[in-house]
Amino acid sequence: MTPEGQTGQAVEPATPASRGARARDASARAADWTWALLRRIHLGTRKPGNWVQLFKFGVVGVTGYVVNLIVFALLTQELGVYHLLAAVASFCVAVSNNFLLNRHWTFRATGGHAGFQAMRFFTVSVLALGVNLVFLYLLVDVASAPELPAQALAVAGAMPFNFLGNKLWTFGVDER
Repeated sequence: MTPEGQTGQAVEPATPASRGARARDASARAADWTWALLRRIHLGTRKPGNWVQLFKFGVVGVTGYVVNLIVFALLTQELGVYHLLAAVASFCVAVSNNFLLNRHWTFRATGGHAGFQAMRFFTVSVLALGVNLVFLYLLVDVASAPELPAQALAVAGAMPFNFLGNKLWTFGVDER
């Protein structure tokens, strides 16, 4: 074979994809993933069983919310614990309560491995805690809101993220 190739025409050496092309490919993959997730959520809203699960998740969330606020109040008001540390501790107590109730009642996901589900639930919950802490910081340290009402609002603000993460990833059965 000659440097000109088999037909006698010059062949350009292959060049690796440019950074711009790789970035466009990554952007396209991210957009495809996002649209697939939005489509899955949209189609899920058409199933009555998902609304029942959302209601049950809300009930479990209310119990966790109350547990969270009681522990938070005890730590901050009775023991003088710094509000961000108290939020983390109250989160740990509430997340344990919520995992058990959601696993057995909301999603009836007792067929899966409890340890695997617990790790996923904890991961989603930690990410939701991050959302909670941002809200709490902004409300208390920036807007000078009282700690307990601010925590109540912060927990409520993190709920949609928490439900979708647990519905679609922790306890979800891949139905694609």
